[in-house]
Amino acid sequence: MAVLSIPILRWGNPYTSLDTDDVVHFITGETLASVSQANTGLLGRDKYLQARARDVLLEIPISELIEKMKKAGELYLNGTLRIGDGEQSPDDFARQQSASTGLPEHMCKANMAKNHFVLNNMEKILDALTRGLPLEILSRGYGEEDRGVTVSYQAQSPVLALVLPSNSPGVHTLWLPVIPMQIGLLLKPGPQEPWTPYRMAAAFTEAGVPKEAIAIYPGGADMGAEVVYRSGRTKIFGGKPTVDAYRGDPRVQVHGPGFSKFLLGDDVVDQWEDYIDLMADSVYLNSGRGCINCSGVWASRHTEEIAEALAEKIGPIEALPPDNPEAALAAFTVPGMARAIWNSIEGGCSEDGVIHVTEKFGDRLVDMERCGYLRPTVIHCDSPSRIMATTEYMYPFVSVVKCPQEEMLTKIGPTLVGSAITNDTQWQNELINATHIDRLNIGPVGTIQLDWLQPHEGNLVEFLFRPRAFQTNMESLAI
Repeated sequence: MAVLSIPILRWGNPYTSLDTDDVVHFITGETLASVSQANTGLLGRDKYLQARARDVLLEIPISELIEKMKKAGELYLNGTLRIGDGEQSPDDFARQQSASTGLPEHMCKANMAKNHFVLNNMEKILDALTRGLPLEILSRGYGEEDRGVTVSYQAQSPVLALVLPSNSPGVHTLWLPVIPMQIGLLLKPGPQEPWTPYRMAAAFTEAGVPKEAIAIYPGGADMGAEVVYRSGRTKIFGGKPTVDAYRGDPRVQVHGPGFSKFLLGDDVVDQWEDYIDLMADSVYLNSGRGCINCSGVWASRHTEEIAEALAEKIGPIEALPPDNPEAALAAFTVPGMARAIWNSIEGGCSEDGVIHVTEKFGDRLVDMERCGYLRPTVIHCDSPSRIMATTEYMYPFVSVVKCPQEEMLTKIGPTLVGSAITNDTQWQNELINATHIDRLNIGPVGTIQLDWLQPHEGNLVEFLFRPRAFQTNMESLAI
């Protein structure tokens, strides 16, 4: 396949830079694409174009933009689209994304289906995100709810900026509703995953979305920081240091480690075997790369047995080539990263009270010339005080933690998804009131089971629009 030359997209205008970065195959080192790199000065010069992005979208009713999203979804899933100086079929896309990110090809295709679902069901998703708000209120800035009350929602930025990761193509579902809300998109792709932003931009423009509404600025870490600095609203993806750096900044919504967990109540823990498949799937599906993948199972008893059963389920899984339809693991494509993570885990397992339960299923680290794999890993911790009890890694890794039920909510720490299996109404109420659990499932619901009609991590409408008091007699407004 020919090497693609992919330009910067300056609000619809392609721009080829002398500074480029090669996207390479994680196994062979073959160059897949040469991507033009933006610098901070370029982004600064283009800042004035952000207002135009919203203006051109406001000229199109939201109902029409929703229909364009459906058309874009079909193009994205099934069409051959122009990418840089070449064309890309759906199969090309899956192969290229897999080759640079390390995610198996069948998982790349599954993520394409998720993105298509969101685009094809945009009307329902916007209805859920707005809690049934008449959508023209977002366009005008004010309007009347069904209950007869005048409300106002003020856009806080003409565009949403996104500093995207390389490791999880599934995050793109979070920004797909932005264009139909008449807000522009400023995308800074992850260096190994330019594929989704560019393919989605091509699908949007071919479906009739104004090209001036979308910008893509590839670049290094300095560009990520500049994107945040230059934008009124930004979603950024990163590790704990990134989360800490932007904590408390209302302009920035950070998506970091999920620390998602299963909590087994004392009333059901003796039946833990009924839920072992649900827990195993939550740990390893999508190669454990998502923030919604389970990284902790907490129970007051039977934790040794639970850990052994999970190890039996996922411990034997082997690293397979990315084009194998049975491949369940993604590669770490940055040289040395898999080994560094494994060294950290070995250090954590040296603490008293911590046992590596999957050890008997063979080495976890699979080192290769240009990449590495980590096979599923189950750790048992006899106390929440162990360091490994609240540790998360970007692969199928889970700590099974012994902890009394009455101490769990004070010990589990921040939790993106908490799946609590219990019929104890008092504990259910405590879980409902636990402010450090972002998304709560009560009952046998996997942490990876998403309801698209509920916000995942932060509500886009609440992030992009400020509700405010608004009073007038309508005769005063020239509409």
